[in-house]
Amino acid sequence: MRFFVVGDVSVDLIYFLERIPEPGEEVSAQRALMKPGGAGGTLAAHLASLGNKVYLASRVGDDPFRSVALSQVERVGVDLKYLQTDPEQTTSSILILLVPGGERAMIATGGASRYLDAAEFKARMLDPVDGVVISAYAFVGGPQRQYAIHVLDAARKRELPIFVDLGTGAVRAAGKELLSILRGVPYLLMNQVELLALTGASSISDGVSALRGWGLETVIVKVGALGSIVVTPARQELIEPYPLEEVVDTTGSGDAFTAVFAHAILQGKDPFTAARLGNLAGSLAATAVGGQGRLITEEDLLQAR
Repeated sequence: MRFFVVGDVSVDLIYFLERIPEPGEEVSAQRALMKPGGAGGTLAAHLASLGNKVYLASRVGDDPFRSVALSQVERVGVDLKYLQTDPEQTTSSILILLVPGGERAMIATGGASRYLDAAEFKARMLDPVDGVVISAYAFVGGPQRQYAIHVLDAARKRELPIFVDLGTGAVRAAGKELLSILRGVPYLLMNQVELLALTGASSISDGVSALRGWGLETVIVKVGALGSIVVTPARQELIEPYPLEEVVDTTGSGDAFTAVFAHAILQGKDPFTAARLGNLAGSLAATAVGGQGRLITEEDLLQAR
């Protein structure tokens, strides 16, 4: 299968702490790592690791961070013909403060990713693909926003399966404007916090009802340790999680879920089966440090069958 992915490619600067410091406080890190990250890069890496042909549309700087940011996508064979290089902006980076149990706080800079040049997108670039996966961070602002909108429009005209993965930062930055952009998208994936923030609802059921008013009828809500909720026009079901003995780092678990969900749908599986596989992927991804530390393979998915 062939996917076109739009989203950020970045470097994750990970600091391991006993606790998140208070304002003005200085604490010592137990250790620090530099890892490839970004929603676009992580989605693409997982999809390629699953054996798919993947085209990644993103933008990086001409700087030392570039090689780190691209290390995993290059290793698994993601096609980078649509990758752009920015002569002025630095490669995007994210500071991650990680505490025991896998919880984290993050500080992100859009960097070169936000300057993805929309003029370089041509609708014919989607001719060979079977599905499109877009990180909602691509809709936040800058030229990248128009690029993502062009891709969305071209995919709709071709009636391709479209998977859009929200992000807390994207929802807070773009607000309800995202709803008008994403009206009628076939598959919208998010966590509970993002659902409530996007719709202004006080419960998951109210939030899902609000999304239906925007033509969003197949919605997947990731609810952490509880698994995921799949809502279709005919059915709603809580899909049980795959619990772990130890959570190392939850960074990128949501991206792993989305990649495997999209992979399974294009294999012909129903959304409920796809979400069950996504739950497994999210759990496995949390067993290693970094969003791309534990990539999912087709062999991994045999555990859920």
